[in-house]
Amino acid sequence: MSRLEQRFAELKAEGRAALVTFVTAGDPGYDASLQILKGLPAAGADVIELGMPFTDPMADGVAIQLATLRALEAGQTLAKTLQMVREFRVDNHTTPIVLMGYYNPIHRFGVDKFVTQAKAAGVDGLIIVDLPPEHDAELATPAQAAGIDFIRLTTPTTDDARLPRVLERSSGFVYYVSVAGVTGAGSATTEHVTEAIARLRRHTDLPISVGFGIRTPEQAAAIARLADGVVVGSALVDKIAQAKEPAQAVNDVLSLCSALAEGVRGARR
Repeated sequence: MSRLEQRFAELKAEGRAALVTFVTAGDPGYDASLQILKGLPAAGADVIELGMPFTDPMADGVAIQLATLRALEAGQTLAKTLQMVREFRVDNHTTPIVLMGYYNPIHRFGVDKFVTQAKAAGVDGLIIVDLPPEHDAELATPAQAAGIDFIRLTTPTTDDARLPRVLERSSGFVYYVSVAGVTGAGSATTEHVTEAIARLRRHTDLPISVGFGIRTPEQAAAIARLADGVVVGSALVDKIAQAKEPAQAVNDVLSLCSALAEGVRGARR
């Protein structure tokens, strides 16, 4: 079993959802970002999405766009992001890490080189927001051949005719974007999420994680009662933006993660 399969199987046996946290690699700088990454599992993160900074993050809202700019200005590169994963794996061999971002930096880096180095570093999955299934040969096929899961995004506008194509070669889990729009947008109602998850379950046996607009422990708990995973990103990234110094950024992100984890873990009691 992959680390993602193992983690979701363990949590299913425990009767609870996963807390999936997103942070941007290199934000607010390499050292503080690595501290955050290393601290997330102990703060309650079950799966970590690590954003790969890119100059044109078209699917992201202001919070993550600014995080990407901070990271790039601090000198973050794709090579440094892979190095962060390697450093994380020195002490943590169990928490799944999913790299999330856009295809352009990987294309420039070289797909074969990227897949080889990502696998060696300890990357478990990829979410590439601008590569639809029609372009599987570009990255999804070589990544999965190397044992890296390729996680698809589905949205409220992905209809029943399109869903089978999107999910056909998905692996790891399915990421349901609960609102149409960019990251950090408003949150969906529980009624909408309930209906969406039921529809997705008719098409896939993969775990379903729900994200976009989840900011508080209460919101996370509400989604955790319905889904296999709860994704929180912009709320954590905002803590970094609001911090006056890197040490405060580390503390504030991990404190919010702990509160979110408490909400998720107590949701089905």
